[in-house]
Amino acid sequence: MQKRLRERAKRRLLGTQSRRLILQVGLPWGAALLVGLVSVLYASWSNDAYHVFMHLIAGRSWLAFLITPALTVLSIFLTRRWFTGSEGSGIPQVIAALHAPSTEEEDTLIRRLFGIRVIIGKIIVSLMGLLGGLTIGREGPTVHIGAAIMAEVRRFYPHRNAQLERRLLLAGAAAGLSAAFNTPLAGIIFAIEELARDFESRTNGIMITAVVFSGLTSLALAGNYLYFGQIDVPENLGSAFVLPVVLSALLCGLAGAAFNLALLRWKTWMPAWLIALRARKPFLYGLAIGIVVAALGVGTHGETWGSGYDQARELLTGRSPLSAGYALTKWGAMVVSYMAGIPGGLFSPSLSIGAGLAQWVHAAFSWAPMAAVIALCMTGYLAAVTQSPITSFVIVMEMTNGTGMVIPMMATALIASRISAFFTPPLYEALAESNYFKVAALPAGDFLKKKPVPPPGA
Repeated sequence: MQKRLRERAKRRLLGTQSRRLILQVGLPWGAALLVGLVSVLYASWSNDAYHVFMHLIAGRSWLAFLITPALTVLSIFLTRRWFTGSEGSGIPQVIAALHAPSTEEEDTLIRRLFGIRVIIGKIIVSLMGLLGGLTIGREGPTVHIGAAIMAEVRRFYPHRNAQLERRLLLAGAAAGLSAAFNTPLAGIIFAIEELARDFESRTNGIMITAVVFSGLTSLALAGNYLYFGQIDVPENLGSAFVLPVVLSALLCGLAGAAFNLALLRWKTWMPAWLIALRARKPFLYGLAIGIVVAALGVGTHGETWGSGYDQARELLTGRSPLSAGYALTKWGAMVVSYMAGIPGGLFSPSLSIGAGLAQWVHAAFSWAPMAAVIALCMTGYLAAVTQSPITSFVIVMEMTNGTGMVIPMMATALIASRISAFFTPPLYEALAESNYFKVAALPAGDFLKKKPVPPPGA
């Protein structure tokens, strides 16, 4: 009898330990592997969608006036009808859920802004936008998708709480960015600096694990690649390189602030008839946006279509220069595309705009290595838009293997971020507050003294 009781107790103990192992290890690891797999597939599909569009209009650019407006209208319809919550880059949604002032509001936001429906909508509609040539990126959506996948894991925990759910969201977001750029360090820093806005997350073992396993999945499927390739700069740039750093920071800081203001104060510059059209006839509004994007692409011989990754990479590697006005036209295409209110990110287009601005800086300092100036401006413009300088220079450093540029990139990021902050609040936090709730829990709770009007559908 006692032997049977001991065996029964032993089986119960083994069952309890097995369940605990699954909850503590199996679920987070499995979800992280899934984040990496989806991120790699999504990246491949995004590239394919853009290249299909370019193939369709090759030699007949007039087709863009049919394809781009039609797919923009369809994307708006799908987003509004079935995939609400998937709009925009997805990072504001993660910030809103992480900083919800109450558990009830957090649960409401997670149900509304995450889940299988949002994951499907984020992927399908953003791919449709790229197939239409819109200027959107995949990296922000990958952050949202990663957070949504990890959020689904919470359903398997019998005793879940708000702290666990936030750790899962943070881990998924970090894993998504890490897999999107193949930059594991940047994923961790992004989660701390941009999403959590504190350093309590440094103890989040789930986040580190998620980044590692999603990174391993990406490594296994896509290889150990550099997002923009290896930059080749002299070991000693000299003290005169301070001048390109200062000009890059100033130019990128102002351009990034202008972009943020264009998105947050859109009612001040958008024509009244277009605002009325958006409110009363959203599909005609989408048609107008599609026509503008198509016209910009035709007018620039295709430079403004897509995320801008190909253009930035070719400029960085010295294969092909961009037009002198590329930074302006890409900036305009990015603003107009975001006004559509469909799923799509800002990272790749921002890096591409930074590469375009580098041509202006290089024109003033022709003796400076072009690759080094591009790295500076990509860092500076991304830092100005996100106002997350550490994340920005680490991302660019990791995806170009630019360890020799750490100090110049760090200086550019910090200065550009401060210049942007003088004119505008942090973009993602502003969008989170405008669209989802009041971010009372954020340390800089008064960062929106002047309320911005949220972008259409953002």
